[in-house]
Parts: sequence; structure tokens; C-alpha cells
Amino acid sequence: METWRQLRFGLAALVGVLVAGTAGYVAFGFSLLDAVYQTVTTVSTVGFREVQPLSTGGRIFTIVLILVGVGTALYTFTLVLEAVVKGQIQELLGRKRMERQIARMADHVIVCGFGRVGRNLAHYVSSAGQDVVVVENDPDRATAAEASAHVVRGDATSDEVLKEAGIERARVLVTALTTDADNLFVTLTARSLRADLFIVARARVEGSEAKLGQAGADRVVNPQGIGGARMAAFVLQPHVAEFLDVVMHDGSLEFRLEEVRVPSGSPLAGRSLRDAQIRDSTGALILALRDSGGEFTTNPLPETVLEAGQILIAIGTEAQLKALAAAARP
Repeated sequence: METWRQLRFGLAALVGVLVAGTAGYVAFGFSLLDAVYQTVTTVSTVGFREVQPLSTGGRIFTIVLILVGVGTALYTFTLVLEAVVKGQIQELLGRKRMERQIARMADHVIVCGFGRVGRNLAHYVSSAGQDVVVVENDPDRATAAEASAHVVRGDATSDEVLKEAGIERARVLVTALTTDADNLFVTLTARSLRADLFIVARARVEGSEAKLGQAGADRVVNPQGIGGARMAAFVLQPHVAEFLDVVMHDGSLEFRLEEVRVPSGSPLAGRSLRDAQIRDSTGALILALRDSGGEFTTNPLPETVLEAGQILIAIGTEAQLKALAAAARP
């Protein structure tokens, strides 16, 4: 913010004038308190009286102090008034408060870009109760994002901006900028800062998907491709597609799809689905398993043994899924 930089400069200059004036009057034989008093009354143009008679040198010094000090004070006061009128001080305080909130976050989701894709993504993620930090360089989009998410204003390709967004503590980073080149650069930057960060990248062109994967993206999403596949699903299997939409996004049905990790030390690890009696004890239904290598086992048999590190893809009510997550915890 240019006005804030100017205001800081003006305040620093005013403090410098006051210090120099005090030091000057002390050199002319004033006590410290008298020197401060004489400096403030001179710079503020109050001019009640001289604390003690001034020599020729003291008068010349006072003339210079008036010229420099009064000009500096008027310049600083003008900047303060401008900042107050424009609301920039309030805005700055709000951003400082937001920066402190982001600094306390952990396991949050960073969304780079608040266009159509980023806006909808941030809405769904925040609706699920996840903390979202949006990184946006466009002032209008950043202002719009502040209504529903924490916002860092700046270039998402910058190391410092991503650090300000808390990339060291984030769980996921999504880059949904306008161009594939920008998304590629953000992916490279994020991967260099966090080797273990889960990164989802948007691709506009099919040929960019492989490049984004090579740059370090864990998942690459082409909205046009997914949109086409979704429309095809409505053509071929409309009821299945609509059911999945309602379960995943709508929330009007009681049932939901969710993933639950089997951590190390979980009481489920080493037990078969039959022995674990997940369906009987929690009510949740296991649709698939995913191992640490990324392979899926759909509709697993009762004899399937659960292992630490596996992901359980389950369907059930909110209470049933919470019970499953509790059963999986060590």
C-alpha cells in the first residue's frame, strides 16, 4: 500500500526531527525536559515562549527547525488524514488481524486464485468446516474472497506470499490460476517449499496435465474434461450421477461419502472386515479400500484384512461416519 509506506516515512521523519531538535537544544545548554518542550512547541507552531534566551546560533537552529519540522508535521498530518478518510488504517488493521489468524492455523487448505473455479472450491471446502486461505493478486477478487475466507493479497508464485499463507502448516494447496504456466510455477514453488504437501493443480489444456504432474502436483484437474464426463454421466446414467452429486455436494440426503484413514496403531489394523464388524458396530458401509500404493479394492470381501495406512471409502450418515472414524483411531 503506497499510502501506508508514505505514512511510515512521514512518521519516521517527524520522530527524526523531534530527536534532532531535542539534541540541538541540549547542545545549546537546555535541560532534556526543556529541550523536548522547546522542540515540540516550535514544531507544532504553538510557540508559547522560549524556555531561556537563545544565542545567535540557537536562533538560526530554531529557524531551520521551524522550516523543516513544520513542513514534516504538515506532511505527516495530511497522510494520516488521507489514510483515515480512505479507511486504509482500518483495512490495514483488519489485514494484520487476518495475518495473526493465519499464523495460528494448521492443516488448512490454500487456494491460489479466486476465479470461478477457486470461488466454488473455497465455498465447498469452507462449507465442510475446513479452514481456507485464498491467495489472490486481483484487488476486486481479493475483496470478494474476504467475505468467506482468509485472504493473502499477493502473487501466488512468490515464496514469501505462500509462506504468509502458512504453507509450512497447510494440509493441501490448490492452484487454480488463469493460465497453466502460472499453475505450473506455483506447483514448482510449493513443492520446493514443502516436499510432503498435497498439491492439486488446475489444467486448462490437456497437454499441460503431464507437465503439472512432473512439476510435483499430486492431482491434476481439467475442469473442461470433468465437465464433459459429468454431462456424459447424466446422459448415460442420470440417476447414479444425480445420487453422487447429492451425496457429495448437496447435503439434502442424510447419507454422505467420506474417507477414513487407518492410522498406525489402529485397532482395525490387522483385522478382517468380518472380524472388525464395522457395519454392525458403526452402521457405515465400506465401499472400497485404497492402499498406500494408490491401488483401489472395490466392494472388498469380508475376508479382506485391513492394514495401517489404508484409506476406507465409506458411506453412511454423519453419526455413522463419525463412529467409523472413532473406531479407526488408536
